[in-house]
Amino acid sequence: DNQEIFRFFLESAGAKVTLAGTGLEALEKTKKNNFDLILMDIQIPELDGKETTKLLRKRGWKKPIVALTAHGLIEERNSVIAAGCDGQITKPVTGDQLVHHVLNVLNT
Repeated sequence: DNQEIFRFFLESAGAKVTLAGTGLEALEKTKKNNFDLILMDIQIPELDGKETTKLLRKRGWKKPIVALTAHGLIEERNSVIAAGCDGQITKPVTGDQLVHHVLNVLNT
């Protein structure tokens, strides 16, 4: 459900969005696409977001990966950064906050 909501907010702001339902699907899609940014849900099926991020970085993925998580504790932030994410967005997040954060990451 969050994917569709986030897609709506981002596409309303002009973004082209590709969704993946699992970590393994995300890995496959990155083989075929050169995305500007990956929003990585930490609690996705098959292969969680941290492991997916580690594998992407091991493959040489250089572009930003931002974790989406419901956990706002500093330990979670440190954990996603250690996994290779460039930042974190804590859910729940408004559409404006999501778009603002994505724009900040893309413009740095």
